[in-house]
Amino acid sequence: MEIKDIIKLAEDNGLKLRHEMKFNEMGIDFKVAFATDTEGQKWVIRIPRRNDLVEQIETEKRILGLAGKHLSIAVPDWKIASSSLIAYPLLENNPVVTFDAETYDVHWNIDHQDSIFIPSLASVLVDLHRIPEQEAKALGLKVCTPGMLREEVLNNVEIVKSELGIGKALENRWRSWLDNDRLWPEFTTFIHGDLYAGHILAAKNGEISGIIDWSEGQIGDPSMDFSGHIAVFGEESLKELISIYEKLGGKVWNHMLEQTVERHAAAPLAYAMFAINTNSNEHIEAAKAQLDLI
Repeated sequence: MEIKDIIKLAEDNGLKLRHEMKFNEMGIDFKVAFATDTEGQKWVIRIPRRNDLVEQIETEKRILGLAGKHLSIAVPDWKIASSSLIAYPLLENNPVVTFDAETYDVHWNIDHQDSIFIPSLASVLVDLHRIPEQEAKALGLKVCTPGMLREEVLNNVEIVKSELGIGKALENRWRSWLDNDRLWPEFTTFIHGDLYAGHILAAKNGEISGIIDWSEGQIGDPSMDFSGHIAVFGEESLKELISIYEKLGGKVWNHMLEQTVERHAAAPLAYAMFAINTNSNEHIEAAKAQLDLI
């Protein structure tokens, strides 16, 4: 979709945009544009990449309403939400890290070695995980009980193995994880479900001001919201994050660290399920590489 098409689509929805736009092509489900309206307000524009995202859009809209109600930080305020266009005013501050779409080089927007990011994130996670389960249920959001957590992973392993295959070492690791009773939590909480530095907005000093991309919000395993931390910050930083989270009142269990590490190691499984569900050859080939098949 060209700039003129986006401008026409926005205008049809009552939003008059200037012609200058910047794009972020890294989103799997949405093409993202950064634009300014004729009054000078900056906007985030999300264009669905497929026609089957209507239900996902409606669900995320409900998730945002719930998160916005309970969190002190900002979440996107969708002013336009249709099957063809999502638009919301640009939130304050940049993501903690941004990635070059071609080289995947990482650019830090905070001083990650000398900042308050870790304690700020721990505080946000405590508040996030305290969002009432009953309110999520009332909105029809996905709810996983502790007993369902392993069943969901096991089902995904079987589907991916059948449809694409899984490298032997990776499959053995996942099945050992599934069989290890000590690692799995005996409770679930509301989670963001896709939380990592690219979805967290923060000031230069590391204080978090907002979180974006809430499509995976649900009642689930709280370690999911810690697993994305490892890829960018490493395991020692994860230990610090969990420790501060616990001191601030976050609910933990004895082997939360190990569970989080295994959740991170299972990231290729989630991507493989996405590739299968979208039936995209491009994503299927990329998923096979992550599954140690190429």
